[in-house]
Amino acid sequence: MVSMKDIARRCGVSVATVSKSLSGRPDIGEETRARVVRAAEELHYMANASARALKTNRTYNIGVLFVDNRQSGLAHEFFSAVLDSLRVEAERSGYDITFINSNLGGRKSSYLQHCRYRGVDGVVIASVDFHAPMVTELVESELPVVTIDHVFNNRIAVMSDNVSGADALVRYAASRGHKRIAFIHGELTSVTEQRLVGFHRACDELGIPTPDEYVRESDYHDTESCYRVCAELLKLDPRPDCILFPDDYSYIGGMNAIRDAHLRIPEDVSVMGYDGINLAQVISPRLTTYHQDTAELGRAAAAKLIELIERPKTALLDRVIIPGTLWEGESVSRL
Repeated sequence: MVSMKDIARRCGVSVATVSKSLSGRPDIGEETRARVVRAAEELHYMANASARALKTNRTYNIGVLFVDNRQSGLAHEFFSAVLDSLRVEAERSGYDITFINSNLGGRKSSYLQHCRYRGVDGVVIASVDFHAPMVTELVESELPVVTIDHVFNNRIAVMSDNVSGADALVRYAASRGHKRIAFIHGELTSVTEQRLVGFHRACDELGIPTPDEYVRESDYHDTESCYRVCAELLKLDPRPDCILFPDDYSYIGGMNAIRDAHLRIPEDVSVMGYDGINLAQVISPRLTTYHQDTAELGRAAAAKLIELIERPKTALLDRVIIPGTLWEGESVSRL
């Protein structure tokens, strides 16, 4: 195995100079640093993780707590894109990723126990029951924590701009003449609460009535639930002329319900999704949806956590809001 001594011998410098060059210390000249880095690459040098951990008191390992009750796992296009972006940013900064669960060698454990067992430097939390006791225990521990789409007191949160997203969808439908806009939202989470605020605010400002029967709960990423709720909306009199769905994937259930009712999209009922996954662009008619910036969500979550790990005294425990973009498809008619 190549050591720092081998690099020092190749470059004609001391081992201390090699160490400082590879760790980015400012007291090394750029020419020397470049020469050392080039030699390290040529010799295929890899730092010993255990030695680095002893020296820096860090493992350069980030935990990711991701629990998907729908069992779609990394096939969930929205979260898989967020997590892939998180991984890329973490690796760019020299960190590895470990998925956290409640199982240690076949025995039940808490998330915090698993984090300590794996020796992670911090944790990104996404897609969990944020009110579960094990999650609360982890958030209140000494570990640096960043959450995605949920806010805890005195913790960093990276949020998609869900209020503006729902607002943009309503305003787009209204601009095309729609006045009977229904909203099938996901289960009650902080994300859903924000989207409901955006929906109701936009409707109020535009003078669009929002009868209770037009606002229904389904489940995120669940086509069967969405089919059932959409079928109920279609039986109302008057029937909604536009329906907002909880996410692009769930919309498949709604699309089937509309077609089974012998109605056409968008001629009889206009539809809009949420997330902006690839599926929305290949189904027919192409779905109008609100695209969440998954690349920036994942990148920002990793960057904020690494900042909290490496510079805890200067990192702001704030909320980072990531804007999205409305994608205009062919699923909203002009009345």
